[in-house]
Amino acid sequence: MDAAGRTVLVRPDHDLFTRGNQVTASDPVAARADDVWKVYGSGEAEVIALRGVSVTFQRGVFTAIMGPSGSGKSTLMHCLAGLDSVTRGEVHIGETRVTGLGDSGLTKLRRDKVGFIFQQFNLLPTLSAKENILLPLSIAGRKPDDAWFDTVIKTVALQDRLGHRPAQLSGGQQQRVACARALVARPEVIFADEPTGNLDSKSGADVLGFLRDSVKTYGQTIVMVTHDPVAASYADRVIFLADGAVVDELSDPTPDMVLDRMKRLDNPAEVAR
Repeated sequence: MDAAGRTVLVRPDHDLFTRGNQVTASDPVAARADDVWKVYGSGEAEVIALRGVSVTFQRGVFTAIMGPSGSGKSTLMHCLAGLDSVTRGEVHIGETRVTGLGDSGLTKLRRDKVGFIFQQFNLLPTLSAKENILLPLSIAGRKPDDAWFDTVIKTVALQDRLGHRPAQLSGGQQQRVACARALVARPEVIFADEPTGNLDSKSGADVLGFLRDSVKTYGQTIVMVTHDPVAASYADRVIFLADGAVVDELSDPTPDMVLDRMKRLDNPAEVAR
């Protein structure tokens, strides 16, 4: 537990892990934000959540987004995923311009190109684990690739839990179902919002290991919002936000490196440098 009473993940020595692909300008782009602003309210009630954010997420890379409370990290993810509109600027998923899409276009985008993993799991209680995993494909009218489904299930170690309903699964197992659900449709990018926030340290480490392996082995693209330096250290790259703007970035992070940057962000004098 940390000082706030939150579960903190414990990760083995950083050098024991093989890192994923490093970000280079020539890598294909999975998602990007171009001069994105997000403003809520007006006048005295105006709140600027994002201030001219421009950031690119390459395919096959695991990126963590971090920042103090209220820094805009969840807002950025929601705008990237088409869950919220931008006030100004543009967002793209692959070659698709998200900005300006209507309801039907956004529905198709979220169904075909984007996967989601949330802190609360968001599983349907009346469906089995297998039915929950295949639900997005069923809604889209797509048949699962049986070989890929088997690969995903082995990756998240759910072979003997497919017939169980969520209430019969532990929190860690439920989040593994959510991970499998996101992976099985092979989206262009998976957005994960505090995916280990409700898990104990071992279950959280397992889930992060699955996410890292899906990037390293299968080329999946993951963008994860987290408050935990250890969780962020599983990523290839960490982007730091403060007061709605990107203020720093790390490649090949360690928990200590991330924690040091976060401490600096908590000091306004350091952020201004």
